[in-house]
Amino acid sequence: MSTKTILVVDDEKNLRLFYEKELTDEGYRVLLASDAREALESLRSVRPDLVVLDIKMPGMDGLEALGRIVSRDNSIRVILNSAFSSYKESFMSWAADAYLTKSSDLTELKETIRRLLGDA
Repeated sequence: MSTKTILVVDDEKNLRLFYEKELTDEGYRVLLASDAREALESLRSVRPDLVVLDIKMPGMDGLEALGRIVSRDNSIRVILNSAFSSYKESFMSWAADAYLTKSSDLTELKETIRRLLGDA
């Protein structure tokens, strides 16, 4: 089985590193981006199986990035991962495969990733 690649996009460095460690321990190859522009740039050279995407970031927000990712390649799974549940009501978030509220307990995130990637 080939290792699946996950791109984690979040402007909080400590959170990116925490997710990287946890998801690497789960057997995934993890790429990191500190904002939406960096994520879109990396998508030019790498096609991840799944993107974990923060919404509230400086510059371009995650909802705009989601639209650009989906229009470029709608087969990439996207999990919107925000500290704010209010964005869940936005029709812009409907293009995502899942919407999770950030938590220090990554059980739900890991289960959702496994389900979306067919590893469950």
